[in-house]
Amino acid sequence: MSCLFESIMLADVKIKNRFVHAATHEAMAADDGSITDDIVRRYTRLAKGDVGLIIPGHLYVHPLGRAHNRQSGIHTDAMIPGLKKLADAVHAHGGTIGFQLAHGGRQSPRRILGQAPLAPSSRGRDPVSLNKPVSMDEHQILESIEAFAAAAKRAHQAGADAVQIHAAHGYLINEFLSPYFNHRKDSWGGSEAGRFRFLEAIVTRVQKAVPDGVPVLVKLNTNDFTPRNGITPDLAATYAKWLVELGVAAIEVSCGTYYGFQTIRGDIPGAELVRALPAWMRPVARLKMKMQGPANRFKEAYNLDAALTIRPVMKGVPLILVGGMRRLSQMEKTVSRGVADMISMSRPFIREPSLVRRFSEGKATEAACISCNRCFAAMFNTIPVRCYQKGRPQNG
Repeated sequence: MSCLFESIMLADVKIKNRFVHAATHEAMAADDGSITDDIVRRYTRLAKGDVGLIIPGHLYVHPLGRAHNRQSGIHTDAMIPGLKKLADAVHAHGGTIGFQLAHGGRQSPRRILGQAPLAPSSRGRDPVSLNKPVSMDEHQILESIEAFAAAAKRAHQAGADAVQIHAAHGYLINEFLSPYFNHRKDSWGGSEAGRFRFLEAIVTRVQKAVPDGVPVLVKLNTNDFTPRNGITPDLAATYAKWLVELGVAAIEVSCGTYYGFQTIRGDIPGAELVRALPAWMRPVARLKMKMQGPANRFKEAYNLDAALTIRPVMKGVPLILVGGMRRLSQMEKTVSRGVADMISMSRPFIREPSLVRRFSEGKATEAACISCNRCFAAMFNTIPVRCYQKGRPQNG
């Protein structure tokens, strides 16, 4: 049997294989953030396709942490019934589900929030919305930490098997961790330990909010790709070491912020992306996208080197690798050699929700996804995520 189809324990939860559906914004939620039937159907298909651990799109934990229109929320008890319906649907088909908890920070647009977004520091403007954030005060920081804890409690009440704290992709926690974004001189910044304090507090509170044995995972940036150094693999390894000491159940390594497209290597569908921007921003946006093209070329397993840097500090805690995983042979080599314990994918599952089952049945040896990124462009335009690759039907 392939090592990819061996089970693995995350805390007290058994995952039937080594495949993870990486949290993917669906642009399918209701206007108030509640779960819709479209979302339930999407993850039911993935459960039927034998994905080991399914993590739906990032759930905003606080009204001021909403990063997108039609983003799913977990910010109020009113969200619990819909989230329970989703969890029950995944469980009905033998799946395991974890809810990702997120706060958009400076990447939450003013037009959605109705006010300036929150961030650890007010320096600079968001490169996409051009909004200038406001620096959070002590009360807002503590309120955000408690929002993560309350969201974790809701996740458990809704039937989630695990929770994942989103500390990547330029969102609020990533901003606190990054020396590029965090210019604070108080105890929430100023040093590696100071910048880590926000995530440390969230992990500790979330662990207390759920019963013992419920896995608490963290998605961690390994490279911010900001104009000046933010998080690098070496700094990520320091943070990973401290997370292991806190007792997290697993760490998923990722990369990228709104300063580039490196989170989703491959084509940059500029014409589709600029449609979501005001007309006055489009010429500059087209130029920036054209300039980023060479750096964004698809590379298989593009977070592998960062995983190799982090692996030595993991001390037996599972490492989840996301980013450019396409060939079954590459995935098997990565797990069998102990570089990673689980393989996480987003875009391949958008195109082929049955991909894991096809792998196990010998009907596929690689994903059909060509990283055209039209699915990302759809989400950016608040169009429901699915495969929009031209000329080829989806394989469900």
